[in-house]
Amino acid sequence: MAFTLRQLLYFVAVAEQGTVSRAAQNLSISQSSVTEAIKELESDLGVELFERHSRGLSITHKGHQFLRHATKILADVSDARRTFTEEAAAAGGALHLGVTSLVAGYVLSDLLARYRRAWPSVDVTAIEDNGDYLEHLLVGGELDVAVMVISNLRDRMALQAEILEVSPYRLWLPLGHPLAGADIISIEDVAREPLIMLTIDEIEENTGKLLTALGARPHVAFRTRSVEAVRSLVATGAGVALLPDLVYRPWSLEGDRIESRDVAGSLPAVQVGMVWRRGSALQQAARDFIGVAQGQRTTRQRL
Repeated sequence: MAFTLRQLLYFVAVAEQGTVSRAAQNLSISQSSVTEAIKELESDLGVELFERHSRGLSITHKGHQFLRHATKILADVSDARRTFTEEAAAAGGALHLGVTSLVAGYVLSDLLARYRRAWPSVDVTAIEDNGDYLEHLLVGGELDVAVMVISNLRDRMALQAEILEVSPYRLWLPLGHPLAGADIISIEDVAREPLIMLTIDEIEENTGKLLTALGARPHVAFRTRSVEAVRSLVATGAGVALLPDLVYRPWSLEGDRIESRDVAGSLPAVQVGMVWRRGSALQQAARDFIGVAQGQRTTRQRL
């Protein structure tokens, strides 16, 4: 029996959420439905997509490989539906976008690819900068829309924001690290480790506030603006990192040497969203871009 789109949808949800319960809650269905779909998918493929253990599930190497295919299939289906439900604008136009560093390669790239396929005649320009400066450009009318971290959006009176993704913080560890085998990891455990600190999009500020609130002064071993540098440094044992889950890539070059674990307690979450000037008359190109982003966010519910 060939696998179904619903099975792919449930598999991707479990892979992204990390547990069957969170995936079921996100999809508004029962846990048993998710569990049964995953078992049927594994049976059809003849491979184990997840390893089962007392703390839940962890995706296997084969699971990571299949995840790339599953997400592409679901994206292609969404694009195919849009072809027949939306009339691509034949007219040209211009779209001026802003993006913060953290989300440039993890959120905007896919949105932009979908938008260009639907409206290839629109002239798109984008600028990458910090959140404060993008807010200034939006208020001044120099940008139409920004895709950025909105957890600490400053000017909420002048700007309107819509959440696209909420990404919790998790702990990155090198393979074989003593904390990797712990049943529960506390923030105090993290504070005793050398920390690799990412210094873009308020990540350093949020991590520092979290540790300071607990009276823990972090030992920062390395500060960098590069997510790839964090990946390499953690993989080679230079330290650990607290990062939003959206940048975790197990299939990356260093991914096989990094483990990601939950940390007990209330860790902050990064909100990624679209921002535009409140009350402004958006051009059609901007409205179309916002529609694409909204459609991508709700793909799982529509399938």
